Amino acid sequence: MKTVDQEPATGEPMAGKRDYYDVLGVSKDATDTEIKKAFRSLARQHHPDKNPGDDESEKRFKEVQEAYAVLSDMDERRKYDIFGHDQPGGSPFGPGGFQGINISIDDIFGGGIESIFSQLFSGTRGTRRGRGQDLLVRHGIPFEAAMEGLEDEIEIDVLRVCTKCDGIGSESQDGVRECPTCDGRGRLQRIERVGPFTKQVVSDCPACEGEGRIIQNPCSGCRGHGRASQPKQARFTVPAGISSGTRLRMRGHGEAPKGNRGDSGDLYIQIEVDSHPWFERDGPDLLMALPLGYVDLVLGTDIEIPHIDGKPLTIKVPAGSKPGETLMIAGRGLPGGRGRRGRGSVTVLLKLEMPSKVPRGLRKSLEGMREEIGTDMGSLQDRIREEARNRRRG
Repeated sequence: MKTVDQEPATGEPMAGKRDYYDVLGVSKDATDTEIKKAFRSLARQHHPDKNPGDDESEKRFKEVQEAYAVLSDMDERRKYDIFGHDQPGGSPFGPGGFQGINISIDDIFGGGIESIFSQLFSGTRGTRRGRGQDLLVRHGIPFEAAMEGLEDEIEIDVLRVCTKCDGIGSESQDGVRECPTCDGRGRLQRIERVGPFTKQVVSDCPACEGEGRIIQNPCSGCRGHGRASQPKQARFTVPAGISSGTRLRMRGHGEAPKGNRGDSGDLYIQIEVDSHPWFERDGPDLLMALPLGYVDLVLGTDIEIPHIDGKPLTIKVPAGSKPGETLMIAGRGLPGGRGRRGRGSVTVLLKLEMPSKVPRGLRKSLEGMREEIGTDMGSLQDRIREEARNRRRG
């Protein structure tokens, strides 16, 4: 067999067909953004809704669509750069060539224009590649793990490639034949007319359910599906400062694709952080309430409690503190996470703890103190008014 070096096409378009780059008015090294911008501008200019009854604009609109359909697809653009319009196997749009797409002006400037054009090349040649299903697993961790992070592991059952048939779904290679309905493509195309346009509609072949093949002798291990449920260990790192609801992504750890054609899906592990006996959380900051007796608030006190970082947390309550006031201890909260430096703070809400019962001896002492530290009834109304003014200003 004689081998010759293949040279890129010179860019000369076939007779009667303009170069796609010239159609959009962009250079051959134009970026995807530049190509999309040029398409949107030209499509809006020549859209039939803006040029009713203008055959030339309708023809130009279809030409712009065809150019964008090829140049916006990475694989088709690469082939076009090599072969130009004379691609091996004929037009990438099938025997009938490009038929146009019925899109509105809103579609042109909406967010789904890429998906509309990407469907043109689905299943036009050969069996399409698929992608396995993504999986979502919820996983709980102790509150303390949000401080340091941890290495963790879970075991899940996942649809993986059948080990008995290596994913072909049959007991032997002879038990698989090409689907005669779709000629092994897995998809069927039909042309529909919508107003002045015709569009290609692509759907899964009902005979083979989009697989492009018929299993005549199904594998006993997977019943012809090519996939079987298998236990899988997944190790992952929980970063410090993580919050409940955060999803960790493990690429390729999801389900295998049907027919073993394509990439496995991803595994998402949604972290749920357990609650703490006394801390509430606001991002990296921790909040807690501290109930104290009247004497401790009046005279002040130092309280020491265990903390999630392993070091005691000392709360210094100054003399004369009032219920409802807050104390902040900087740098003793959780790590900021996602590149933030340092740790958050601990905010302590002071609360007055009233005894439900007062011993008789203590009651007499309190009665004796009423005149000195009890409520001054003479100035009570003035203080009520002052509290109201402060509350309204706040």
